[in-house]
Amino acid sequence: MHQTPASTAAPLRRGLILIACMLAMFMAAVEVTIVATAMPDIIASLGGFPLLSWVFSIYLLLQAISIPIYGRLADMFGRKPVFFVGTGLFLSGSILCGFASHMPALILFRALQGLGAGAIVPLATTIIADVYNQQERARLQGYLSSVWAVSAIIGPLMGAFIVRHYHWSGVFWVNVPLGIISTGLLARYLPAAPHRRDAPSLDVAGIAYMTLAVGCLLIALLQGDELGRWRAGLLVLSVISAVLLVREQRRSAVPLFPLALWQSKVIIAGNVGGLIIGAAMMGIAAFLPTYIQAVLGGSTLEAGWTLAVMSLGWPLASTLCGRLMIHTSYRLMALCGAVLLVAGSLLLLRLDAQSSIAAARLASFVIGLGMGMSNTTFLVSVQNEAPFAIRGIATASTVFTRMVGSALGTAVLGATLNMNLQRRLPGIDDPVQHLIAHHGHSGPGLAHMAQQVALSMHGVYWVSSLIAFCALIAAGLVPRGLRPRQEE
Repeated sequence: MHQTPASTAAPLRRGLILIACMLAMFMAAVEVTIVATAMPDIIASLGGFPLLSWVFSIYLLLQAISIPIYGRLADMFGRKPVFFVGTGLFLSGSILCGFASHMPALILFRALQGLGAGAIVPLATTIIADVYNQQERARLQGYLSSVWAVSAIIGPLMGAFIVRHYHWSGVFWVNVPLGIISTGLLARYLPAAPHRRDAPSLDVAGIAYMTLAVGCLLIALLQGDELGRWRAGLLVLSVISAVLLVREQRRSAVPLFPLALWQSKVIIAGNVGGLIIGAAMMGIAAFLPTYIQAVLGGSTLEAGWTLAVMSLGWPLASTLCGRLMIHTSYRLMALCGAVLLVAGSLLLLRLDAQSSIAAARLASFVIGLGMGMSNTTFLVSVQNEAPFAIRGIATASTVFTRMVGSALGTAVLGATLNMNLQRRLPGIDDPVQHLIAHHGHSGPGLAHMAQQVALSMHGVYWVSSLIAFCALIAAGLVPRGLRPRQEE
């Protein structure tokens, strides 16, 4: 039984805290889609196209590195002050991005944004876990997942509207009022954690090793094609840093990743599941829009709506899962989510150059259902298993492993696609770009190219299916019979 100061708050107070956390999560979720929509205009204004990938990479890199640090700080010094620090950094970076006069400045301010973003989603989720009991957390997952669905649909539309009727700087500034409202509500209604006179010191050595291990790995994966021989060196440094991190965590009196995280089968299963979910999701998010445009001859809008279908399936399954796990078990819900992931991946394998866009959307929707059910199960089970003293880092660890899984999935699936394209279409530098430029594929040469790209993507979805099958293994790691309890 792990009761927190906020868990006894009045229903109205708890509702306002929930609204504040959902606003914060929406602010973080919409950031990626709204900025991506405005990038052509930003490039036209600032130049620096060769640096384009760093606008996104630096944000994701610092966000991923800072997630476990914020989670540990929140356990040590309280959710409220740490959340305010992270949100303050994010909003400061957002304001400065709108004033950027050249690409290096934009990248620097995006780094500040990413450094703050690492606090928003994991700590907002942790605050909700503190305020609501185990069964309520399960039921609320539908509301939380709907934030991501709404942001996936509204983000591109909002970005296009701001760029057309105002200026690209508005896509960064639109989050400022949301952040102010969120922090204002939490400042007023979220109870402060009791002051700890014996607050432990932060594991600085562990943070340094973790930063090197994760930073080198993500840079090697996200910027691999541009690094040449440096990529191997970064991977070696990442492995060495990871070994030193493990040794440091065993020796440290106050480790960055507490020993209790690795002693719980539920938390281990949640982190393995997060890693697999992140990797499996990239088969849809990173590669299906390209398939629709290059192979099926669809438009950018049709590709975008296919991704939106996945975002709609996620909250539907999350809501259903939250209600069912109260009466069944974490293990059963995790298995159901894994089966849906496998089913959606098998539907992707049935796609070919003659398939309809509707068939691609069906696969996207089924995978969205699997994602919603799996993610909800692993997140709720980890939060319910973790004592209050380590709930922040436990929640952050699931978000962190999902981000690392996304980077790994993108790298593995991208390498598979490039290898297949080089084997099937030797001598053609970028057949995908060529097909998208010649929308419709009229002529035998383009039809043959589309067929070969489809076969190359087929190999990608074989690998994606293998990743989805691993979700069954992660579900099997969850102990039998566990489910949310009525009271904490």
